[in-house]
Amino acid sequence: MAFSEIDYETQGPIRIIRFNRPQKRNCIGPTTHLELIEAWSRFRDDPDALVAIITGAGDQAFCAGGDLKAALDLVPTTPDEIAAHNRGERPGIIGPSRWTDIYKPVIAAVNGVAYAGGLEWACFADMRIAEEHATFGVTCRRWNIGLGDGGTQRLPRIVGMGRALELILTGKVICASEALAIGLVNEVVAKGRSLERALELAHLLCTLPQPAMRSDKEALIRGYGQPLAEGLRIEAECFNRSIHQPETLEGLRRFRERDHPDLRDDVPAQTPGLIKD
Repeated sequence: MAFSEIDYETQGPIRIIRFNRPQKRNCIGPTTHLELIEAWSRFRDDPDALVAIITGAGDQAFCAGGDLKAALDLVPTTPDEIAAHNRGERPGIIGPSRWTDIYKPVIAAVNGVAYAGGLEWACFADMRIAEEHATFGVTCRRWNIGLGDGGTQRLPRIVGMGRALELILTGKVICASEALAIGLVNEVVAKGRSLERALELAHLLCTLPQPAMRSDKEALIRGYGQPLAEGLRIEAECFNRSIHQPETLEGLRRFRERDHPDLRDDVPAQTPGLIKD
């Protein structure tokens, strides 16, 4: 598929998926929806792709949500389509937002407004880097458009039920500093720096052994909200899958032989925040 409304950029093991309709504040229409499904399929299935960054073209919008001028072309309308959607047989309204099996790291570089479905796509990521002028809100509230791409489920998992209900029920817009204060974003950076900072973080993630990182993310996602015993069972399943990988033997060798920046005295530590004794 040739992309016309998104960009799919390769930088070594990093993939940048960029909403590319800046004249429409990067809102998502039917074509964007199909292109996003293709892009995230490529990332998920490509063994050479280790980390994804999602961002928007231009400096005004990350994504302003679904294109309401094409709203009826995005949503299921027939009884069969609605039933299939209810059964989880559709990937999402504005792209594959209902997918929960991407266990590689995903970072959102929020470079402007993240409204309605754009907020939902920010919540799709594991971490969010916001520029100081970015704003967030369930602005579709005023048009009687509900959240259909994970907002009611992912947002409370990130900020807690009380904050999520406030944002969802009122439709209020919050600035980047408030988003940081409530835990919606992980960092706030200067205007124009979100992608740069996301790339720094992505490069760090690419240097780490991948199997345990992915199995830990899988255990967290699958176990969240489950009874503790079931969550521990899922964790054990994922742990036992990763611990016997060749990367574990290599990690143990590096530990024993002090063959790692965190253990050597002549180079800076690799792990963020680590203070060497």
